[in-house]
Amino acid sequence: MSPHFIWPYEVIERVGPVVYRLALPAELERHHNVFHVSMLQLYHSDPSHVISPTEIEIQSDMTYGEGLIKILVREVKQLRNKSIAIVKVLWQRNGVEEAIWELDEAMRKK
Repeated sequence: MSPHFIWPYEVIERVGPVVYRLALPAELERHHNVFHVSMLQLYHSDPSHVISPTEIEIQSDMTYGEGLIKILVREVKQLRNKSIAIVKVLWQRNGVEEAIWELDEAMRKK
Protein backbone atom coordinates (compact mmCIF):
# COMPACT_ATOMS: atom_id res chain seq x y z
CA MET A 1 0.00 0.00 0.00
CA SER A 2 1.39 3.32 -0.99
CA PRO A 3 3.28 5.65 -0.34
CA HIS A 4 5.58 2.94 1.00
CA PHE A 5 4.35 -0.58 1.07
CA ILE A 6 3.01 -2.01 4.31
CA TRP A 7 2.91 -5.74 3.86
CA PRO A 8 2.30 -8.60 3.52
CA TYR A 9 -1.45 -8.85 3.18
CA GLU A 10 -3.11 -11.81 1.53
CA VAL A 11 -5.04 -11.34 -1.71
CA ILE A 12 -8.39 -13.01 -1.06
CA GLU A 13 -10.22 -12.23 -4.29
CA ARG A 14 -9.69 -10.88 -7.78
CA VAL A 15 -12.54 -8.37 -8.18
CA GLY A 16 -11.75 -7.33 -11.75
CA PRO A 17 -8.94 -7.52 -14.31
CA VAL A 18 -6.79 -5.06 -12.32
CA VAL A 19 -8.56 -4.90 -8.94
CA TYR A 20 -7.96 -7.11 -5.89
CA ARG A 21 -9.54 -7.52 -2.44
CA LEU A 22 -7.06 -7.93 0.42
CA ALA A 23 -7.43 -9.54 3.83
CA LEU A 24 -6.63 -6.58 6.07
CA PRO A 25 -6.05 -6.95 9.83
CA ALA A 26 -8.68 -5.83 12.37
CA GLU A 27 -6.82 -2.52 12.98
CA LEU A 28 -7.51 -1.55 9.37
CA GLU A 29 -11.10 -2.80 9.09
CA ARG A 30 -12.45 0.77 8.70
CA HIS A 31 -10.58 1.09 5.41
CA HIS A 32 -11.69 -0.07 2.00
CA ASN A 33 -10.04 -3.41 1.25
CA VAL A 34 -10.15 -3.28 -2.58
CA PHE A 35 -7.03 -2.00 -4.37
CA HIS A 36 -5.94 -1.33 -7.94
CA VAL A 37 -2.97 -3.43 -9.05
CA SER A 38 -0.84 -0.25 -9.32
CA MET A 39 -1.06 0.11 -5.52
CA LEU A 40 0.20 -3.42 -4.91
CA GLN A 41 3.62 -5.00 -5.15
CA LEU A 42 4.46 -8.67 -5.61
CA TYR A 43 5.79 -10.04 -2.35
CA HIS A 44 8.58 -12.60 -2.06
CA SER A 45 8.50 -14.23 1.35
CA ASP A 46 11.15 -12.99 3.78
CA PRO A 47 10.54 -13.08 7.56
CA SER A 48 12.71 -9.98 8.08
CA HIS A 49 10.26 -7.92 5.98
CA VAL A 50 7.28 -8.30 8.29
CA ILE A 51 6.30 -5.01 9.96
CA SER A 52 3.41 -5.20 12.35
CA PRO A 53 0.93 -2.31 11.98
CA THR A 54 1.31 -1.83 15.75
CA GLU A 55 5.04 -1.09 15.30
CA ILE A 56 4.21 1.95 13.18
CA GLU A 57 1.46 4.40 13.96
CA ILE A 58 -0.90 4.27 11.00
CA GLN A 59 -3.08 7.37 10.78
CA SER A 60 -6.77 7.22 9.86
CA ASP A 61 -5.89 8.34 6.31
CA MET A 62 -3.55 5.32 5.93
CA THR A 63 -0.34 7.39 6.23
CA TYR A 64 2.40 7.09 8.79
CA GLY A 65 5.32 9.18 9.89
CA GLU A 66 8.69 8.18 8.59
CA GLY A 67 12.03 9.72 9.48
CA LEU A 68 14.88 10.51 7.12
CA ILE A 69 18.01 8.48 7.85
CA LYS A 70 20.33 10.11 5.31
CA ILE A 71 20.63 11.61 1.85
CA LEU A 72 22.49 9.18 -0.39
CA VAL A 73 22.95 11.28 -3.57
CA ARG A 74 22.40 14.89 -4.64
CA GLU A 75 21.86 15.84 -8.29
CA VAL A 76 20.72 18.81 -10.32
CA LYS A 77 18.63 17.97 -13.39
CA GLN A 78 18.41 20.49 -16.22
CA LEU A 79 14.91 20.93 -17.69
CA ARG A 80 15.05 23.36 -20.60
CA ASN A 81 15.82 26.66 -18.83
CA LYS A 82 15.22 25.44 -15.27
CA SER A 83 17.47 23.54 -12.85
CA ILE A 84 15.80 21.06 -10.49
CA ALA A 85 17.73 19.91 -7.41
CA ILE A 86 16.86 16.36 -6.32
CA VAL A 87 18.13 14.03 -3.62
CA LYS A 88 17.98 10.27 -3.17
CA VAL A 89 16.65 9.72 0.35
CA LEU A 90 17.02 6.70 2.59
CA TRP A 91 13.96 6.60 4.87
CA GLN A 92 13.59 4.90 8.23
CA ARG A 93 12.42 1.25 8.03
CA ASN A 94 13.55 0.94 4.37
CA GLY A 95 16.59 -0.60 2.76
CA VAL A 96 18.95 1.17 0.37
CA GLU A 97 17.23 -0.48 -2.61
CA GLU A 98 13.99 1.27 -1.56
CA ALA A 99 15.55 4.77 -1.39
CA ILE A 100 13.55 7.27 -3.45
CA TRP A 101 14.25 10.46 -5.36
CA GLU A 102 12.68 13.61 -3.92
CA LEU A 103 12.92 17.34 -4.59
CA ASP A 104 15.66 18.97 -2.52
CA GLU A 105 13.63 21.13 -0.12
CA ALA A 106 16.68 23.14 0.96
CA MET A 107 17.32 24.21 -2.63
CA ARG A 108 13.63 24.91 -3.29
CA LYS A 109 13.52 27.54 -0.49
CA LYS A 110 16.34 29.59 -2.05
